[in-house]
Amino acid sequence: MELNTVKDSAGTADTLPATVDVLITGGGPTGIALGIDLARRGVRALIVERQDHLSPGARGTGLQPRSQEVYEDLGLLEAAREVGGLYPPTALWENGRIAEVHEMIERVAPTPDAPHSNTLMVPQFRNLQVLHARLTELGGSVLFGTELTGFAQDADRVTARLRRADGTEHTVRAAYLVAADGGRSTVRRALGTAMSGPDLEPGVALLADVRIDGLDRDHWHRWMLPTGGFLGLLPLAGTDLFQTMIAGPGGNPDTSPETIRALIAEHTHLAAEQIRDVVWTSLFRPRAGMADSYREGRVFLAGDAAHVHSPAGGQGLNTSVQDAYNLGWKLGLVLRHGAPDTLLDSYGTERRPIAAHILETSTRLHRSRSLRRGRDLHQLGLGYPDSPLSRELRTDLAVGVPVAGDRAPDAPCRTADGRPTRLFDAFRGPHFTLLVLGGATLDATALPADPALLRIVRVGGPDADLLDADGHVRDAYGSTPAVLLVRPDGYLALGAPDGDATAKVSAALADLLGTAALQPAG
Repeated sequence: MELNTVKDSAGTADTLPATVDVLITGGGPTGIALGIDLARRGVRALIVERQDHLSPGARGTGLQPRSQEVYEDLGLLEAAREVGGLYPPTALWENGRIAEVHEMIERVAPTPDAPHSNTLMVPQFRNLQVLHARLTELGGSVLFGTELTGFAQDADRVTARLRRADGTEHTVRAAYLVAADGGRSTVRRALGTAMSGPDLEPGVALLADVRIDGLDRDHWHRWMLPTGGFLGLLPLAGTDLFQTMIAGPGGNPDTSPETIRALIAEHTHLAAEQIRDVVWTSLFRPRAGMADSYREGRVFLAGDAAHVHSPAGGQGLNTSVQDAYNLGWKLGLVLRHGAPDTLLDSYGTERRPIAAHILETSTRLHRSRSLRRGRDLHQLGLGYPDSPLSRELRTDLAVGVPVAGDRAPDAPCRTADGRPTRLFDAFRGPHFTLLVLGGATLDATALPADPALLRIVRVGGPDADLLDADGHVRDAYGSTPAVLLVRPDGYLALGAPDGDATAKVSAALADLLGTAALQPAG
């Protein structure tokens, strides 16, 4: 790989590759999550970020249960839990006292098929630190102080122009370009891709991270404003900060620390001097929309570059990270396993309907001003039943049995020698997993032998790899013998009944990967 040696703004030497597999613009959660997924697949990715540091600010704080499953697969969940925590109950203040306490974020008990059942609070700056540390651990990096100034594409590559903080310019060639550069995406604008969506009533909200004396950290504190808006102070897990949101403050506020202090003092029982530090501020104007297309040739839109939402419901960051998770395995198959480029068309086909659903949900919550958040926001029920990658061949299934396109549930079980394990342990990694349930017949020698591509896991029956001693696999997947192909992102690609299952799996893999990637074990 060709390298151009450059100096960054801090004076340390680094290298800017002249050619990469994937160029990612934007070093936020979407871009770094994609970089992690590509790094573990051996795909050469370059992430460039215009700022010279990770973005500060708590911003979005909620990591939904489905995103926690993604983080577990990417090797991030333990670190996220160490810096996160559950949301406290909400205290509504009136006349200088707490008038009501309720659980704004519904608490849900974990189940065998959904072990991560509650929204995890992780301030976005902590989230970024966790993501960046994992990327570095895998040998990746973010090139800070570098912005994309232009690009062109042809049938074979994207040629991008990059400018460093010191003004030097460089050219990088990539097989694909992924825009994860936010709601005002430079790449989206250059493509001329329009965004459409509902109109939200004009408004403004102030965001700030502050240190406060004399306020308990056991509640998410809220005050209603005379303007019809509210002021909220959320104690941020793992920090000594409160996230401040002042929605509908009235007038034309600025984001100065003095303004934040004055507004908190005006609308709460707190005095301005109790607001010790205002460490970060931002002005937010709600917008909602979705890009008309997620792909233009060799260029893809992801995260806020593809869709923007009201923050109501905490769906934006989660949807964005899952965009990256959907696109990452497909890029890996194309670039490392010879899958056809047409596989990448399914990224937009699958993710745009999800974004449309999330857009409707967050807009509804925004307009309702509801303070309740339930399990419908956990994203565990979202899937791809209408995807061209989903093939369900079983009939007469019992109600509740997951079908092709659905999320593949977890289930505690045991290895053949009796050690406790989980199906998520079998799924973890960049590979497809073939679940052979209830002693279904399968000829493994006719299927790909590369364990980085496909792993076969027999649950029950002769030569079982896993034992369903407590019936959790049966409860999650039904009792009928079957063969299920689990995608690298944890959704079912194929549900096939026992009987000629080998041919059906081979056909499904051929559609996904092309015949070039199918090297039988025998």
